[in-house]
Amino acid sequence: MAKKNPIIIGNNIFKYKKDAVAHYRKILNSYSFGESLKESDFYDIIDLLNYDYTVSEDELELDDSIDDNEQQDHESDIYITDIKVSKVQFSTKCFEVFYSDNSSCYISYLMILNNTKYTPEKLFNAACRSAINKDIRDVKQRYFDQYSIKGQVKCQETGFLSTWTELTVDHRQPNTFSVIVDRFKELNNFDLGKIEYKSDENNFIIFDDSNITELFREYHKEKANLRLVRNECNSGRTGLARISRTNKDLNIE
Repeated sequence: MAKKNPIIIGNNIFKYKKDAVAHYRKILNSYSFGESLKESDFYDIIDLLNYDYTVSEDELELDDSIDDNEQQDHESDIYITDIKVSKVQFSTKCFEVFYSDNSSCYISYLMILNNTKYTPEKLFNAACRSAINKDIRDVKQRYFDQYSIKGQVKCQETGFLSTWTELTVDHRQPNTFSVIVDRFKELNNFDLGKIEYKSDENNFIIFDDSNITELFREYHKEKANLRLVRNECNSGRTGLARISRTNKDLNIE
């Protein structure tokens, strides 16, 4: 078996990806919301932003030979002025990068380390997921409001009393979320390469055209058969291969 090359990010050398993940997670968790990174951590994140797992050592040596004219051109570009730890959905922490033109963006160290690449298909699916985030959360909240016993409700699969974080809203087969999205795309004959996206206040990918968002919300509302089940329950549960609704299914209002 071939030996894996270490992960080299700036001056940091990690034997395994899990070591790199632990390093950047430690930086993130060492700050409170709104705090700017100290100098050493700031440059660690800059190195992470510049990390390209596809670049070979020879190419890195060529990068070092950049000429003075190219350096001057880079100096006139927009540059990073600050990196802070900011609050995103559910009060979780995220690095926020601030630029000299007064703009900012959130970054995910996990996405960078996992080399996540967005295709038109993945972007579309992510925007569909974002479109129903509030609907799904509302379904869960109504179930808790109706059936909660000291902050717990029964899992609709196992019957175990469970807390909010132990439960997830599940799409019953065969109308899984991915199936609903695929049928929605086919029905509307979208050209995925021409659809535009943007980020919302929680850094979720959403459709730039709000009409697509509302169109998918209505289609999802019509097709989804939902259950509130424990996180460990998988899609192989018995009795879920029915497309018709049952009186136990939860509805989006």
